[in-house]
Amino acid sequence: MSNNAIEFFRALPQVHIGLFGNPSQQCAKSCDDDCTSPPQPAAGTPTTLPSETPVTDKPPALPPFLRERPDLVELIAAATEARTRAYAPYSGFLVGAALRTREGRIHVGVNVENASYPVGFCAERSAIAAAVSLGDRQFTEVAVVTDAVEPAAPCGICRQTLAEFGLHLGVTVVGRSGPAYRMVLRELLPHAFTPGAFEPRPGR
Repeated sequence: MSNNAIEFFRALPQVHIGLFGNPSQQCAKSCDDDCTSPPQPAAGTPTTLPSETPVTDKPPALPPFLRERPDLVELIAAATEARTRAYAPYSGFLVGAALRTREGRIHVGVNVENASYPVGFCAERSAIAAAVSLGDRQFTEVAVVTDAVEPAAPCGICRQTLAEFGLHLGVTVVGRSGPAYRMVLRELLPHAFTPGAFEPRPGR
């Protein structure tokens, strides 16, 4: 763990901890079901980032349960720092994700928007792509940090993408106001369609 993550971990304030809530709740990313279409800006040109959600690499306040999980604190710190590099000129909604491998390596990703809205992709899928590109396939935890007031859960497409690599994955989400929640992916995506759900038939 880096010194910055350790200091952050030691300085955590006592805040409220709650359960995640209904896994079927709408994603707070202001995206449609496919999570690739950010809302259209009022003007015809890209907007600037909202002043009320400044880009910062300062991790938000976290709940007490993380005091016993320095590994999650480090992951959240990585996602928070990555979030500052998100490319979201149209929605202004910045997201950072950090994915930990079974061996302890951390891969990060950010949301990347596009003038052709459906072309954009989410931070969670960005992190998966980065990890797989470097040869990693087995993961244990993912942390997602957004500038939503309340923690924003991964969208449906991101849940499905993560599920490809195992429903055991721990998912921690953090919002701008400080609360953080953790669930196992199988709780976020019950009755998931996984590689074991069908018999692959190459060439057909």
